[in-house]
Amino acid sequence: MPVRLRDAKYREAKQRIARRAAQLVPDGPYSIALSGGTTTAEVVKVLATRPNLAIITNSLTTVMAIASRPNLKVIITGGVVRSSSYEAVGVLAENTFNAINVGTAILGTDGISSRGGATTHDETEARTNHAMVAHAQRVMVVADGSKVGRITLAKVADLSEIHILVTDETADKAELERIRAAGIEVHVVPA
Repeated sequence: MPVRLRDAKYREAKQRIARRAAQLVPDGPYSIALSGGTTTAEVVKVLATRPNLAIITNSLTTVMAIASRPNLKVIITGGVVRSSSYEAVGVLAENTFNAINVGTAILGTDGISSRGGATTHDETEARTNHAMVAHAQRVMVVADGSKVGRITLAKVADLSEIHILVTDETADKAELERIRAAGIEVHVVPA
């Protein structure tokens, strides 16, 4: 489903997830990488007023939301733009992520599970986002409850590469326990 149509689905839960995720980003000079997606777009709205933050992204939607903010350093990757998600993907985007180091990578995802890790529907997007993961000191996945326990086509990150999951209380409780048992710090916001 195109991003412009997905934006309204689970909107309130995504806003609460975003507020909690933003609280987990350290204060002071700090750098984050953000993938595309409706939940990460909500996270960047919360972070937009923070000072001394560098944001690296391959999402045109994210860049348009924060490009005019003088308090932020905004870096966009190159790449081929996917019309369904407005994300730049492929070797140019991967090269940008391979050239930087960030404190936290914040990933939107189509699925996260104890068996499959973080996954998405597009293999090129997965490879691009994994380049972001590989150069982050910490990886946070933000996903509404409908995505917890779900495995889609392409792996973005193994569960062992993920440090934090922020989701809402509609997520499958048994799956959240399996994810916690794998050593992931899980934050559940009210639905």
